[in-house]
Amino acid sequence: MLIAKKLKANSINRMLKIENLQASIDDKSILNGLNLEVKAGEVHAIMGPNGAGKSTLANIIAGKEEYEVTNGTIELHGEDISELAPEERAHNGVFLSFQYPVEIPGVSVTNFIKTAINETRKAKGLEDMPAKDMLKMIREKSELLEIDRKFLSRSLNEGFSGGEKKRNEIFQMAMLEPKLAILDETDSGLDIDALRIVANGVNKLKSKDNAVIVITHYQRLLDYIVPDFVHVLYDGKIVKSGDASLALELEAKGYDWIKQELV
Repeated sequence: MLIAKKLKANSINRMLKIENLQASIDDKSILNGLNLEVKAGEVHAIMGPNGAGKSTLANIIAGKEEYEVTNGTIELHGEDISELAPEERAHNGVFLSFQYPVEIPGVSVTNFIKTAINETRKAKGLEDMPAKDMLKMIREKSELLEIDRKFLSRSLNEGFSGGEKKRNEIFQMAMLEPKLAILDETDSGLDIDALRIVANGVNKLKSKDNAVIVITHYQRLLDYIVPDFVHVLYDGKIVKSGDASLALELEAKGYDWIKQELV
């Protein structure tokens, strides 16, 4: 009985489990037997050189359909999500912050987020969030992330700077309250001030009930979002894992050091 309870507790605590994931695009193999486990309350950083498969991994977890998964499993809270559509994965609590967020002219930030929240509620058999509750939530989250209310009336990402686009992604994350947030090179193109603002937002949203995967090339983001674990993705699989000090070692030695270790 005690063993069964421990197994159940571990299953509940485990947010994401990926086993032997193999995937390709246009018949080109990208992921080659990747394994990863992420528990609730943890922050995992995935680092690696260009072409290692970092963004591919993020997109496959989120369910982007141009990738072909040829082997392996992806479990969220113990449930296999491999066959779920992207919107179903989003409704189940998966959030992907895009490296290059798209512009949607004519649709305000506020209206976009209202639609996203109510679609998720509909998928769970709930009615639309009452307007007063929605407005209260928007006010609370925008204040938490230090977002000007005028920003929320602008068309989604249209004319936004790189920092504004990334801040908007974090605002969406705050409103949707995902269980698993994947930040795909969210530091790309950000200056130091914008980086601090985005990282501060992520840190404020962390809790014991959610998990974050940060995908990045560089150590600098991890000065602000300190990971519990760092994984090195190389040639389509995780070849080395450690604590936050591993990122510092990569910064000092470069990725060639990993390549030499594998020889």
